[in-house]
Amino acid sequence: MIRHIVFFTLKNPAEIDGVIKKLQRLATIPGSTLFEVKANFKSDLYGNDIDIVVYAEFPNMDAMKAYKKHPTYNETTAAVRPLRELRFAADMQG
Repeated sequence: MIRHIVFFTLKNPAEIDGVIKKLQRLATIPGSTLFEVKANFKSDLYGNDIDIVVYAEFPNMDAMKAYKKHPTYNETTAAVRPLRELRFAADMQG
């Protein structure tokens, strides 16, 4: 299993609900076994810069690669890119 985690900061945190709605379109792409988009609670004692977290699980690397080639992925990233400040991603085997 591959765990795909993406952290976003937004240029305007007031747009968080709209960005989450846009990112939830990614859940319609076939291949993930679990897909979540959530606002960060910002409850950490040391760092609360992250606004949104995307968490997805894929059965293998091929499924994740196919997900990233899907047209909905390209459309969604094009819509969200201008609204974000930073994006950090991590992929790990689960």
